[in-house]
Amino acid sequence: MKNVIGYGCPAKQGKASAHGEPLGEENIRALKENLGWQLEPAFYVPDEVYTNIDKYIGDGVWKEENWHELFKQYSEAYPELADEYTKWMKNEINKEELLNNEEFWSFDKEMATRESSGIVINRLANIIPNLMGGSADLEPSNKTYMKDKGDFSAEDRSGQNLHFGVREHAMAAITNGMYAHGGLKVFCSTFFVFSDYMKGAMRLSALMKLPIPYVLTHDSIGVGEDGPTHQPIEQLAALRSMPNMAVFRPADSKETAAAWYYAVTNGETPTSLVLTRQKLPLYEGCPKRALKGGYIIKESKKETPDVILMASGSEVELIYKAADELEVKGIDARVVSIPCFELFDAQDEDYKESVLPNCVRKRVAVEALTSFGWHKYVGLDGEIISLDTFGASGNANELFKQFGFTVDNVVDTAVKVVNK
Repeated sequence: MKNVIGYGCPAKQGKASAHGEPLGEENIRALKENLGWQLEPAFYVPDEVYTNIDKYIGDGVWKEENWHELFKQYSEAYPELADEYTKWMKNEINKEELLNNEEFWSFDKEMATRESSGIVINRLANIIPNLMGGSADLEPSNKTYMKDKGDFSAEDRSGQNLHFGVREHAMAAITNGMYAHGGLKVFCSTFFVFSDYMKGAMRLSALMKLPIPYVLTHDSIGVGEDGPTHQPIEQLAALRSMPNMAVFRPADSKETAAAWYYAVTNGETPTSLVLTRQKLPLYEGCPKRALKGGYIIKESKKETPDVILMASGSEVELIYKAADELEVKGIDARVVSIPCFELFDAQDEDYKESVLPNCVRKRVAVEALTSFGWHKYVGLDGEIISLDTFGASGNANELFKQFGFTVDNVVDTAVKVVNK
């Protein structure tokens, strides 16, 4: 549809200034005269506008009253369905029941966190009947398909799997609208590097307090041969900088389950689940610790460690193994997993002090993305092993070695920090 900016205002019509600055009293008067509009009072509204508004208000009241009567009759005829509908519209979920659901948290082998996320999604689909979601044409890679739940289409509105097509921004905007309407739990997914394409809609999720889960897979140079165009570097820092966005980069399947638990049970914060392509180990311990955002995954021998090693996601494996190597060298290391900065920062000071005590200034952080954001944890006396350049095309394991993400480099860096 064609239009003319500032239409009807002689001094502003067709000019950019009509967009970026007020018209002013003189131009408003000229506009009214040009359009044949009543000059006084300054804010004149014709009676027929009020009449029209009153009509729409009356129609709305009538429709609302009829709806309540219809729902009352429905509730009497189908009380269980009416109760379920009410819960859906309130986005209610039994947090304690999910927290204590052993199957939800259960994993017994190593796997990529995108794989474990896919398992959790299917478990949730059997727990949350109004769960819907899908991917921007990357479902086989994102692992988001809900088995036996059907595909949503014009012919079948009962399907729970949404095929958004290659349009990330529209996908995120659609999920915002679906959740804002009420009645549905909705998620969407793409490669992590493509989160840039939907950042505006993700920002609105955070601004509008819509708790959308964003499944973002292929989280680092672990993407491999696709090369730097598909290897996220700065995206993690960008999402962490967004207010009211919880960003999880889980180290194993249990932390992935914790990320999903937070995503579907919190009421107003969207969650970015940043997941690996490559397999990761499965660590011992209670997975619910990850809901603190950061926790000790392997304790030091001494009450006060010589050095604290910290990481998120796939790099937790490196610092876990490095701690064993350091022990041989007589250096006692505490290993800390920080899957979610936002949740860890929200903990009370006593808890944060118990994980990262102020008296231990020797610290090393490891993450295969930009270092931006880690300085608040390592301080002036620590070191960060990170990727502050773009990646390269090649075998994923070789790339990790090339860019210094090895146990040996973590050990050497920790020794250097301790001996400062």
